[in-house]
This record gives sequence, structure tokens and C-alpha cells, in this order.
Amino acid sequence: MNRVMIALALLAAALFSASLLVGPAGLPVGDSLVALWQGGDGPVAMVMRQIRLPRAILALMIGASLGLAGAAMQGYLRNPLAEPGLIGVSGSSALGAVLAIHTGAAAMWSLGLPLAALGGALAGVALVMGLAGPRGGSLTLILAGIAISALAGALTSLVLNLSPNPFAANEIVFWMMGSLADRSMTHVWLAAPLMAVGWVLIGTLGRGLDALTLGEDAAGAMGVNLPRMRIVLVLGTACVVGASTAVAGAIGFVGLVVPHILRPFVGARPSRLLWASALGGAVMLLVADIAVRIILPTQDLKLGVLTALVGAPVFLHLIYKTRRDGI
Repeated sequence: MNRVMIALALLAAALFSASLLVGPAGLPVGDSLVALWQGGDGPVAMVMRQIRLPRAILALMIGASLGLAGAAMQGYLRNPLAEPGLIGVSGSSALGAVLAIHTGAAAMWSLGLPLAALGGALAGVALVMGLAGPRGGSLTLILAGIAISALAGALTSLVLNLSPNPFAANEIVFWMMGSLADRSMTHVWLAAPLMAVGWVLIGTLGRGLDALTLGEDAAGAMGVNLPRMRIVLVLGTACVVGASTAVAGAIGFVGLVVPHILRPFVGARPSRLLWASALGGAVMLLVADIAVRIILPTQDLKLGVLTALVGAPVFLHLIYKTRRDGI
């Protein structure tokens, strides 16, 4: 377990450094590092500090958030097919962002889009919690999340259908594909506090998730407060996924794929998988963000598209494995 965590941490650190050194500007490595640490008013310092550094930090934070939330959701629902978007946070956050683009709020204020996305995420969580109720079980939570996701998807399609011009529609479509291009430290500071709250909330769930592997009745007998645990899980997931979607758009499959890959290396206990998945998610998103800059550097390949291309085959494999094992 410790060796896996150390290996993932070292890999994440190496990829973070590589993310700082990859880009279309083609800057020398030595000059880039000097400009990053010493700063200044030159173009190299501007590229390193205002373009590459926030992009690398966001990839690290968002990947860790999605991986952590995915491991928690799979542990709580005891289903390897679960992912953070299952409770409707991603869809409702995307709806808030789309409304900001459609109404022009995103163009009038630089923080209009991420704040609208955060508002959408909070509204979606409130609806899910209201539908699930204080005594609803995991099945009720899933159904409420599916309902909110479907409603948010329908409203997003309606807004897209009513777009005043093709340019607004294109902007909405491209934003929904997910990207870390052109993000600044403002986006980092906007997302970091919410993500930190989400990490703390989800990090407290380890003991309860381990107890849930024995069943809800056994977990209750061991003193686990299941209604409180569900609320903490939903709020923590909403914080990390809402903040991620607000600053980077919709990036799927990280929370689904990473826990599945790491589970054989850390054992069956969900608590061991939480922080390993956080590091694994950071590794996966850093790799994907570096790849979009290398594969098609002139065509702005979207990050969400690449993660979907990687995640969809894994999802199909999980479905096949689930059917084969008769789960």
C-alpha cells in the first residue's frame, strides 16, 4: 500500500513538472524553470506563471478530486460502475455554466461562468438531497441523481436549441467538452477552497466505507450513522465535482476508471482506495492534459474528449466483467 502511494506521488510530481515544460511556445527547459522561480516581466515568465502553472495545478487538483470522489461513490454504493456524476452534480453544474453563456453573463464578467456553474451544482445537490430525503437509502440517492441529471440534460439541450446564434451554440458545445486551456490563477483560487472542503469531508468516510462492505445492517450495528454518512458523501462530492466542472467544464470517466485500475493494488478496503485514487486521478488527468498538447497541438483537442476516449472502453469492459461474474 505504502509503496503504491509513494510510486503514485512520485509519478504525479514528475508529470506535474513535465506539464510545466510542455507547450506550443517551445521554451528552453533551463530558462523556463528560472523564469518560474524568479518571475519577472518577460514573456517566458508570463508563459510559465500565468499560463502553464495554473493549468498544471488545475490538472492536479481536478484529477485528484474526481479520483477521490469516484472511489468514495463506488465504496458507498458498492458498485464499480458508480462515478461522481451519478448524483447529478456534473449535469446541474454544466446547466449553470450554459445559462451563463446563453445570457451573456460569462462575457460580461470573467467569473460569471464558474460562479454560475457552482450555483448550478449547489442547486442540483439541494434537489437531490430533497428528493432522496433524510431516510432514503443508496437506491433512492441513485434514482434522485439520475432524475436531476436527466432534467439538467434536458434543460441544457433546450438552452442549446434556443441559442441566439451559431457562435453561442459553438461556445456552449466546446465548453461542455472540458478543457484546461486559457485558465488562470483566478480559477485556481476559486476552485481550491471548495475542493479542500470536499477532500476533508470525503476523507472522513474511510471507516464507514469499510464497514459498509459488510452490508448496511452490519455497518449500522458497528455504529456507523448511515444518513449522516450519505449527507457528508453528497456534500463532499458536490464540492469537488462542482468546483471541477465550474473551472474546467465536463470531464468524465476519471472517477470511474481510476479506482477500478488501482483496486487490485491496494486491496478490497475502500478506505485504502480513497487517497490512492486521488493520486491516480491526478496522474491520469496530468497525462491526458499533456497528451492533448502533444497529439494535436494546433487543433485544440479537448481534455474531456480524450478522457472519454480512454474511459469508454474501460466502462464497456466493466459492464462485460459484471455480466460475466453475474453481479
